[in-house]
Amino acid sequence: MKYGLLVGCGIVIYAVMFLAWSGLFMYGLVGTLPRIATLLLLVVLATVAGKSLRLRLWTDIAPYSVLWAMMMALLDSIFVVPFSGWSIYYDPSLWIGYAVVVIVPLFAPKMHTLLDTPPTIHDHI
Repeated sequence: MKYGLLVGCGIVIYAVMFLAWSGLFMYGLVGTLPRIATLLLLVVLATVAGKSLRLRLWTDIAPYSVLWAMMMALLDSIFVVPFSGWSIYYDPSLWIGYAVVVIVPLFAPKMHTLLDTPPTIHDHI
C-alpha cells in the first residue's frame, strides 16, 4: 500500500471538491448545472488519483478507492455536519459522489491521456 498516495490523493480530492462546492454555494449557484459541473470535476480528480497509483489491475486500485470514499465520508462528518447537520447524508448526490470516488479510479489503467506515452508510427499501422 502506497500510504502517501492514499492519504494525499484522498485529501486533495476532498479539498478540491469542498472548495468547488463551497464556492458555488457561496455565490448561490445551486441546481442541476453546478451539480453536473462538480460531478465532472470529481470524475477528473478520481481519474487522476487512480492513474497516479500506476497500478495495472483494478483489484489493486480498489482498496485505495474504497478508502478514499471512506475518507470523504469521514471528512464530511468533521467539516460539513457541524454546519449542515447529519441530513447531508440524505442527499443522493453525496452518495453518488462517494460511488464515483470508488468506481472511476478502477478504470484508470484503461484510460489514455496526453500524459501517457505518445503514440508511435507503429500504433497507426
